[in-house]
Parts: sequence; structure tokens; C-alpha cells
Amino acid sequence: MTLPGPRLLGLLAALGTVTIWAAFMLVTRFAVQGSFTVEELLILRLVPGAFVMTPVMWRLGVMPRGQSWPRAAMLMVGASAVFPFVVSKGLAYAPASDGGALAPGMLPFWTALAAYAFAGEVTGPRRRLGLALILTGAMIVSLWQILAGTDDGAWKGHLMFLTGSGCFAIYSIIFRQSGLSPLHSLVIGLFWGTLLITPLLLATGNVSFATSDLRDVATMIVLQSFIIGILAMFLFGYAVQLIGAAETAAFGALTPILALLGGVAFLGETVTPLKVFGVTLVAAGVFLASGVLRKPKSAPAP
Repeated sequence: MTLPGPRLLGLLAALGTVTIWAAFMLVTRFAVQGSFTVEELLILRLVPGAFVMTPVMWRLGVMPRGQSWPRAAMLMVGASAVFPFVVSKGLAYAPASDGGALAPGMLPFWTALAAYAFAGEVTGPRRRLGLALILTGAMIVSLWQILAGTDDGAWKGHLMFLTGSGCFAIYSIIFRQSGLSPLHSLVIGLFWGTLLITPLLLATGNVSFATSDLRDVATMIVLQSFIIGILAMFLFGYAVQLIGAAETAAFGALTPILALLGGVAFLGETVTPLKVFGVTLVAAGVFLASGVLRKPKSAPAP
């Protein structure tokens, strides 16, 4: 069966999005174990992207109008600074394979809770089953390792993954209710993240780039800012436009698996059969919770 052109492009965009999400885990884990601090990575993510997107900022504006201050603050720095900083901090303590399951993998669970808290949305039985699988898989990945003492200090990373994922879930609900386009929300986050967060990062004293050369810095700018920070957001919005939110979200089930495989192949991470089982449960839960299997509503009778 030949796929229509737009649908094929949408599927490729969704696949590209989840691949970049998994790459974020791998690249950041490699960087923080090597020659970069988390503060340096976030500056390289924010500043170059803000510079490149300045013409779009000028055209669209950078104020999230019509929002209360708490909601505006989340739109301004939630996805651009808070989420990447907390998750990157977690990757300094725990493997990328754990991060894939506990950060993007837990997003549907936290988003469902946030949607219920902020909008009173109640999920259906199939999505509830998916959320239960996500929670069970996450507990296997994280809680078992903590109790068994297999990864000393990894629990700190696990808490940061869960915190960052929860923050992004709140952001996603506020963004959905804001009426902003993905591109507009991107430039708002880049502008305010750069303006407000960069001085705080510099004040920590952890930004010197003393242990990284110019080639490493340039590589991280391309990966963190242009590919992870900008391209992934564009591909996500493009995929939602062409194939719908549910089917795009279903591709998110690949992120924990890709992070697990990438951690083993590129970072030499050791995984146990129990962790593989936990990550598989998370991936299956993400697929079910996406709503892609939901029956379409029948059209009303004329």
C-alpha cells in the first residue's frame, strides 16, 4: 500500500522527533560525564537559538498575552530552561537508559494528572491501563534499583527525571490552553530563557568552558540548540499538523527504547533484564496512553 505524501512526511517527522528526544539523553549524558557542566550546556542551548530566532521573535512577539503570571512564567521558561536543566542535572547522576524511561516516558502519566487538575479531564479505560503500565515500568526501572543498591546515587537522577517530566507536563497543559502556536511558544521560551536564566547560570560560577575546546563547543551548539532545541520542536509541530496529536504521541513510545539501545551501544551502559522489562512496560504504556487506538467518533446522522 502506497502512503500518501503528506502522511509519509508526518510519519517521518514524528520518527525524527522521538529520535532527537532520545539523542538528547545520550548527548547530554556523554557531555556531563566529559568536559561540560550542566550550566554550560544550557547556555549553549539557549543563547545561539535565541540569536538565530530573533527575526521570528520580532515578528511574533515574546509576550504570552492573556495569561496569569504563574502560567506566563511557565510558558516563558518551563520548556526552554527548567525542563532541560533539571533533566540534564539528572543525567549527571543516572544513565541515559533510565532518563528515557523516567523523563519522556513518564510524560503521559504526569500530563494526565495535570489535565485532571487544571482542566478536569478524565481519561478512558484504555488510557488508564496505559498510565498504569507507565507507572509500573517506571517503578521497576527506578525503585528496584534504589532498593537493590545497584546504582549508587542514581536515585538523585531519578528524582530529577521525574521532577523535570512533571514540570514539562504542566507546561504542556498550559501551552495547549494558551492558544499559542508551537513556533510562537518556542521563541517565547528562547527569549525569556536567555534573558532571565543565563545570568543565573553565569552567577553559579560553573560556566567557564575551561575543559572544552572550540570544536566541542561548536558541536554542542549544533546538537543542543539547533537540533534538540529548535529542530525537534519544529518536527513535532509538523507531525501533529499532518498525522494528528494521538499518532504523533504514539511515536513517543520509541523514546525509552531508543535511549536504552543508545545507552548500551554508544555509552557502554549496563542494563539488566529487569530494566529492559521496565522500559518495555513504559513504552507499551506510552503507546496505549497516546489514544492512537481510540475508535474515531462516528459522524452524526444527517
